[in-house]
Amino acid sequence: MKPVGKIRPKWGILPVAIFLAIWEITARLNFVPGHFFFPSFSEVLLEFYELSVNGILVDNFLSSLTRVLIGFCTGSMAGLAIGILMGGNNILDNAFSPLISLLYPIPALGWLPLLMLWIGINELLPIAIIFICSFFPICYNTVCGIRGVDRKFIQAARTLGASEVRILATIVLPLALPTIFTGLRLEAGMAWRVIIAAEMVAIPTGIGALLMKAESLMRIDIIIVCLMVLSLMCFSFERFFTYLEARLTHRWTCHDRY
Repeated sequence: MKPVGKIRPKWGILPVAIFLAIWEITARLNFVPGHFFFPSFSEVLLEFYELSVNGILVDNFLSSLTRVLIGFCTGSMAGLAIGILMGGNNILDNAFSPLISLLYPIPALGWLPLLMLWIGINELLPIAIIFICSFFPICYNTVCGIRGVDRKFIQAARTLGASEVRILATIVLPLALPTIFTGLRLEAGMAWRVIIAAEMVAIPTGIGALLMKAESLMRIDIIIVCLMVLSLMCFSFERFFTYLEARLTHRWTCHDRY
């Protein structure tokens, strides 16, 4: 039986194709005044190819990708570890919750001026911004996921003699995974948005820096190329965690069906 309301991939591509066709036709027929400020999709693709061939796009993309991977992985692991400790221990939760509640609402880019003074403008700066961007939401979601686990399951496992480590590994974390992955999916895309903004302000390399250079040269086609790369990476990272969540929780969802 097919899932109700599930959109097939071929139908998901159709709106994108229609949008690109309208974009191309509008630019070609000069419906928008000033062709220089509204290049066609084919012209953007050509510029994408040229930037890739000469290495400019690849070098800047790899710089941004490296920063995102390091910052996101370290921030996620730290947030997950602290979240597990807080979720499983009331004393630690009471000790750290006020601090997390105070710092979590601050936007990651709000730390940029302070970190520029503390760290300086170097490779560590964007990584630190991504770390902050990833740490607090994932820590918060991990605590919420663990706290949301039905205590009856934990009590039953204790009654059967299961150790606390076994309960955490086989009951608490598996049941908390959906909430944890919600934080990972959201922050995977947010990490790219933050790194672009940080590179636009303070870093001379990366997709954000390339975007700002294109703006100073009034190269609309390069700006759109950078935005396309940003969009594709946000989508790819979010889809990766959606796929990973489905693989890790597959046996539980299959069990629930029966």
